[in-house]
Amino acid sequence: MAPRSFWKGYLKLSLVTCQVAMVPATSDRDKLRFHTLNRATGNRVESRYVDAVTGKPVREQDEVKGYPLGEDRFVLMEDEELEAVALESTRTIDIQMFVPRDSIGWIWLDKPHYLSPDDKVAEEAFSVIRDAMAATRTVGISRLVLYRRERSVMLEPRGKGIVVWTLHYGDEVRHAEAYFSGIDGHKPAREEIALIGRLIKERTRDWGPDMVGDPVQKKLKAIIAAKKKKAPPPKAKPQEKPQAKSGNVVSIMDALRKSVEAEKRGKRP
Repeated sequence: MAPRSFWKGYLKLSLVTCQVAMVPATSDRDKLRFHTLNRATGNRVESRYVDAVTGKPVREQDEVKGYPLGEDRFVLMEDEELEAVALESTRTIDIQMFVPRDSIGWIWLDKPHYLSPDDKVAEEAFSVIRDAMAATRTVGISRLVLYRRERSVMLEPRGKGIVVWTLHYGDEVRHAEAYFSGIDGHKPAREEIALIGRLIKERTRDWGPDMVGDPVQKKLKAIIAAKKKKAPPPKAKPQEKPQAKSGNVVSIMDALRKSVEAEKRGKRP
């Protein structure tokens, strides 16, 4: 059964409009959640805003947003002022422009969502927009209010549907050149590349979701299940101590050869 949509509205391109529904493409719903408790009473602990100077709780109606100008100096922003700069419509994805798909790097992509027609009547218009983007290898760029913020979004055709990616803002992205510029232009020897290639070939598998399983969640569930049964939980394995660095410089060729031999014997280093 498909998950219930968390957003419903309209997809619009010029005079073509159709009803659509959207759900997040990822979910942390199955992640374990913990409450903070008072160990003495077993009651849940409540979090509240308190005045940083007086230490007294602040009533919800007295809370206000403030932009810091300096130490203990703020510009106060009222809710009406914040709402005035928001998009007029939070329920229409109005595609204003298209760009080549390969012109948007992976680093700009934030959170994916599945977009689909909300009824049979909407399927024709939805399919035309989707297939036209696929045929021209372009993606649509629009703006939308999601998660209480105005966001730029990218619409990418995918199979029978469209994936809507929220995009990072320009000031959120750090450019790689600033971090990689100090790496020298060393060119590895062909033999080194060949040996690494053999290791890659030995370790190449078809992708599967099990490759990104969460071992911490699995161990936590085992501990919780043991506590339910009042059985002793599994003991934590002792952490391996980091190996002391040797003063000798090990030849990378020797290390690669040993790695390939270990791989052949089925023993990964």
